Amino acid sequence: MIATNFDLEGAKLLTPRRFADERGFFSETYNRAQMAEHGIHTEFVQDNHSKSVNVGTVRGLHYQSPPFAQAKLVRVVRGAIRDVIVDVRVGSPTFGQHIAVRLDAETGAQLYVPAGFLHGFITLEPDTEITYKVDAYYSAECDGSVLWNDPALGIDWGDEAAVAVLSDKDRAATRFEDFKSPFSYR
Repeated sequence: MIATNFDLEGAKLLTPRRFADERGFFSETYNRAQMAEHGIHTEFVQDNHSKSVNVGTVRGLHYQSPPFAQAKLVRVVRGAIRDVIVDVRVGSPTFGQHIAVRLDAETGAQLYVPAGFLHGFITLEPDTEITYKVDAYYSAECDGSVLWNDPALGIDWGDEAAVAVLSDKDRAATRFEDFKSPFSYR
């Protein structure tokens, strides 16, 4: 597995090796020992799967506050997304900064998102399916979201944002300037 680090401490792009032949390919997408070699010691407790029918479907920017804060390992199994994370750990030297990466089924690359980050994505292809592992169970009381296209964050969501498809929850999300982060750095 190839790991790429970002300026946002803890976030990593993980690209599993693929072994292909005339039948297709085989890929080991999760291996606890290999994750530990890359500094990831997260114990995942739940797998989630979502399907987004339309190009331009936005899910995010979501978070789970403590005590149910979640680290995630995000992978596209069909289609493609622009995946975005924002560092919201109070005291972090990169607080409020973000990264955006393309994840697609073709490459199989995965994004590791530590707890303390907002997470969201926009679909780039129809019928896109995402799977992701989390290290804490879902809690409705700890669930929250920040406005995905808040100008204060300066996120380039790409051309697909012109046809954004949102849930009511994401439409009514908190503006970044009104967000009181429950996360701390270290």
